[in-house]
Amino acid sequence: MRTGLEGKTALITGASRGIGKAIAFALAAEGANVVLSSRKQEGLDAAAKEIEAAHPGAGVLAKAAHVGDADAAAACVEAAVDTFGAVDVLVNNAGTSPHFGPMVDITPAAAEKTVQVNQFAVVLWTQLAWKRSMKERGGSIINIASVGGMITEHGIGYYNTTKAAVIHLTRQFAMELAPRVRVNCIAPGLVKTALARALWENNEEQIGKHMPLGRLGEPEDIAGTAVFLAGEAASWMTGQTLVVDGGATIRPSIA
Repeated sequence: MRTGLEGKTALITGASRGIGKAIAFALAAEGANVVLSSRKQEGLDAAAKEIEAAHPGAGVLAKAAHVGDADAAAACVEAAVDTFGAVDVLVNNAGTSPHFGPMVDITPAAAEKTVQVNQFAVVLWTQLAWKRSMKERGGSIINIASVGGMITEHGIGYYNTTKAAVIHLTRQFAMELAPRVRVNCIAPGLVKTALARALWENNEEQIGKHMPLGRLGEPEDIAGTAVFLAGEAASWMTGQTLVVDGGATIRPSIA
């Protein structure tokens, strides 16, 4: 499958680890320049070195930015354009979940942080990529939501609420930015990341037994879908959310 990504430039938020890092690796493997962003420069530099070692000659830029800070985000997008000439692919991946428990117990500070990182950052980085590059050149935007945005769950209800918003933002932006920019979404199931560690670390084998495909997800399972959505094979696809969950959402309600 030809992706057409060689020589393109992809900016990935939350790229120092987990799903974001795996997506950066996968896009670099397709010949894309990758711009890695997250809060801490040290983690980004380590990820960049890994990508450069795996893909010699790859164009890699590591630029720290708090995903919800408008000035830092603008500086990151500007650095991407200055270095590589464009932002052709934007992956809004950064996420947080500072509260675990019933929504009736969430504090205003935790709620505000969850919205800022998971929800508003999608709007902010999309605005910046559009105005600085995509309005003129076109492009592809991929938002990382969650199957939690489609269901109810104990403990992470407010996180899931923001991910439901990401699914709708995907459709809204797809309508507003067409035909220049395609905007699609991935809704991962339970993937073995640091962010989701509390959900799987002490019960991985048991959870895996109940999954139709017999295991939890790995970041690389999501990365392949991101490459598809970013590339030419998805050129007539916009406003859609692809569920990648090992079949979790097709399990019967009664065994």
